[in-house]
Amino acid sequence: MSQWYPKKGRVIFHIDMNCFYASVEMAYDPTLKGKPLAIAGNPEERKGIIVTSSYEARAKGVKTTMTLWQARKLCPSLIVMRPNFERYRTASKEMFKILAEITPFVQPVSIDEGYMDITESGHLGNPLEIAENLQTKIKNELDLPCSIGIAPNKFLAKMASDMKKPLGITVLRKRDLPQKLWPLPVGDMYGIGEKTANKLNTIEVNTIGDLANGDVYQLKRVLGINGERLKNRANGIDPRQVDPEAVHEFKSIGSSQTLPLDTTDENEIRNLMGQLADSVERRMKRKRAAGRGVQIMIRYHDRKTITRSKKLQSYIENKEDILYISNELFHKHWNMEPIRLLGITVQDVEVKENIAQQLDLFTYEKEAEKEKLYTAIDELTSKYGKNPFMQLKDEDKANQPRTSFQKDFLDDYKK
Repeated sequence: MSQWYPKKGRVIFHIDMNCFYASVEMAYDPTLKGKPLAIAGNPEERKGIIVTSSYEARAKGVKTTMTLWQARKLCPSLIVMRPNFERYRTASKEMFKILAEITPFVQPVSIDEGYMDITESGHLGNPLEIAENLQTKIKNELDLPCSIGIAPNKFLAKMASDMKKPLGITVLRKRDLPQKLWPLPVGDMYGIGEKTANKLNTIEVNTIGDLANGDVYQLKRVLGINGERLKNRANGIDPRQVDPEAVHEFKSIGSSQTLPLDTTDENEIRNLMGQLADSVERRMKRKRAAGRGVQIMIRYHDRKTITRSKKLQSYIENKEDILYISNELFHKHWNMEPIRLLGITVQDVEVKENIAQQLDLFTYEKEAEKEKLYTAIDELTSKYGKNPFMQLKDEDKANQPRTSFQKDFLDDYKK
C-alpha cells in the first residue's frame, strides 16, 4: 500500500463526468439510451448551438459548438433537447456528495468535474480500488458514467481522466510521461488553446514532449510567464493543492443570454436587461456579496463582441443599481446595429462580511430598517421561490436558463 501512498507526495483524482448533460437526460428517460442525443440552446428559436452530445451522436461527427443544422446534416436521426439546468444542478450536487463521502478534500471546478485528494484515504484501499468503487457507485446510484484520472498532482490527473472515455480509469505517474504524454500534440495539453498551440508551432514546439524539453527563454518570449508554467506542467510539475474553499474565490458574478432573433427593438432589449440584472442580483444575494464595478457585453449580428465596464466608488448589490449602470453603459456604447446577445456582470466582487462599510449614524439607521425588510423578503423567496412582492408578467420567460452557466452553486452539495 505504501507504494500507492508516498510519504511526501499526494494522490489526486480528477473526476470527469462523461457527456454530462446528455447522460443526465438518459438517466431521467432511459428510452434515450443508445440513441444519438444532443443538448442545444434554444433549438426552436434560433439555429441552436450544440452544448453536448451522446457518444452515439459523436460517432456520427456531431461536436460541441457545432450549429444544429450542421449536426442534423451529419446525423438526420439526431434527437435534440433544450438544456434543463435545474436537473443538471441536482445531478451535480448528488455526484459531489458521493465524492465527499470518501474525503473532505474535494474541489469542484465545474458542474461536471472536480478534484479529490485521497492521500489520507488509505484505509479505504489502494487508489485503483477506491476509483473503481467510486465509479461503480456513481453509475449504480445516479446512472451516470464518469472517467477518473489518478496522478500525483492536479494537472496530470486532469490529463489522465481524458485518456479513456467513457468509464475510464487511468493512472499517470511522472515516470509515464515520455510514453503516455509527450508524444501527444501540444494542442491536446490542458491549458493550451488553439491560438497558443499555433504560437508554439511557429517555434517548432509541436508535441508536449517538445514543450517539456523546450528552451524556457524562448517560451517566455513567445508566451510570457505562461511559457515557463506550461513547460513545468509538461514535465509533470504542478504544486497546486486540492482546495475545497476555492469554489468561494470569485471576482465577478454575471449572466448573459442570446436573443431569439437579432434585434434593435428597444423594448425587447430593455426587458432582457431587466431580466439579466435580476438574475445577477439573485446570485449576489445568494453569495452574500457586493461588487464595485459593472461590465456589459454586446454581441452583434455579425458575432462582433464588445465589453465595456465602469468602476464604482461604492459597492452595489441591488438590481436597481446594477440595471442603472448597465443601461448607462449600454446606451453609451451601442452602435444601433442588431444585437444577438447581451450580458451583465458585476465585477470586483467581495463577500459582504469582508466589506468594511463606513456608515454614519443616519445611514446606519436607514440600512438597519431596510435590512429587516430584505431579510423577510429573502425568507419568503426561499420558501416560495420568487420574490412574492414582485408581479412578473412573463415569469416563464424570465426563468429560462442563460447562455452562460455560473459556478456559484458548486458548494450546494455541502448543504
